[in-house]
Amino acid sequence: MPSTEGRNPAGAWVLRLQHELSAAWAISRKDMITYYIKPNIIVSGILFPLFMFLAFAIGKNAPPGTLIPGLIAITLLFSASSIEPVSIPIERRVKTFDRLLSAPISLHSLVFGESMSGFLYSLGIACLPLLIGIVAFGTPIQNVPVLIIAMALTAFCFATLGTLFAAYPTENVGEVMSMLNTVRLPLIFISGVFIPISEIPQIGQVIALFSPLTYGNDMITYAYTGTSLFSPVWDVVALFIFILLFQFVANRLYKKFNE
Repeated sequence: MPSTEGRNPAGAWVLRLQHELSAAWAISRKDMITYYIKPNIIVSGILFPLFMFLAFAIGKNAPPGTLIPGLIAITLLFSASSIEPVSIPIERRVKTFDRLLSAPISLHSLVFGESMSGFLYSLGIACLPLLIGIVAFGTPIQNVPVLIIAMALTAFCFATLGTLFAAYPTENVGEVMSMLNTVRLPLIFISGVFIPISEIPQIGQVIALFSPLTYGNDMITYAYTGTSLFSPVWDVVALFIFILLFQFVANRLYKKFNE
């Protein structure tokens, strides 16, 4: 019987897409089962952002409920970008990452699947400050759909950032985390989480435009207060640009380091 692949390229494309998405989900599921309760992920993804936030929030003369948007933003930043820098170096050490690279799937599926695990993890963790704001402080949310979109885009953006840094060819988790923290920590201070962007020096305001956390935090703040530095539409566009950029660079790095 003659092959129908040449007659139906659309059907072949759909089958290929299903195969790639299935592979990406298998990678994500593997990370969920293996790494979500690792002590170093709990520390870097939950405790570290919480204690950092408390250290800066205690001295502020503001009702605790008004600080919830910032806490959600930095929780997404740290939790989303903490899975891959732990899982991938460990899998290099035990040689299971080589099997992923040799599997009949594209690098796009590998990067997307690894990013998805951080994305789902961070959304779950970010629900904690969200619920604390609602239950403990009665913090009102003015626009729930915008908040959902903001959390989803911010989480996936930083999950991809974590996957990008994990491309560095090392078996040492500490090396990847050290490099990642040189980016994550400055982002907090230039992105309007603790200090409004309008109050930082002019050079800082310019640098803030190149931080994805600026747009994630801005959109989350808008969902809570109805006010923002940029329009929500621009925040969405900016986050999409960062996601595509990080995905592209991550794909190139994995190809370069594993040829």
